[in-house]
Amino acid sequence: MLEDTLELRRALIAHARKLTTSGLTRNTSGNLSHRVTGGFLVTPSGMDYERLEPDDIVFVDFDGKATGRRLPSSEWHFHREILARRAEISVVLHAHSPFATSIACLREGIPAFHYMVAVAGGADIRCAPYATFGTRELSDLAVTALEGRKACLLANHGQIALGTDFTSAHKLAVEVETLAEMYWRTRQIGTPIILDAVEMAIVLEKFLSYGKQPALPARE
Repeated sequence: MLEDTLELRRALIAHARKLTTSGLTRNTSGNLSHRVTGGFLVTPSGMDYERLEPDDIVFVDFDGKATGRRLPSSEWHFHREILARRAEISVVLHAHSPFATSIACLREGIPAFHYMVAVAGGADIRCAPYATFGTRELSDLAVTALEGRKACLLANHGQIALGTDFTSAHKLAVEVETLAEMYWRTRQIGTPIILDAVEMAIVLEKFLSYGKQPALPARE
């Protein structure tokens, strides 16, 4: 468990800025958090990431009490609930990435049109039903959509991606956005062929070792 340190606050700011430079979000939309002892650090509400200073980052405990000179992101509820329920997760990333949000505005998830949807942990990427931003209702719906998953869409809103660190959460968010773009483009020219449950079970099994390189032998 990491402590609330100046170094971690600076890292959170750097990765929040990466949301815009990588095209995952624009202006002040989206938010980012990291678990720390006793609660989590989260980006403040409505502030330009480029202007953030370490003291602008808000500490929120698991009772929902915020500490700092700024108000926390309006979406702090789902950051708290996800981190409280998912001990293996340290980072919650929320973005209004264009293609994922476009699919979410249809109130649809991303089905197994491509095997890489398994990167989010299941045979599809679910879309949580719509609820007003910043509400406990949205938080509850997001938590349900994320059961057994590391990412989901939020109807008429955006996406959430989870990670063990900033890098893994960002990579997953980019992958979700890429899949959303491919799915969007495929639907422009025809009806995607959806991989069946048997194939996706095979894919999910293979994903248990996907991208894991064997250790190199020690050099003498």
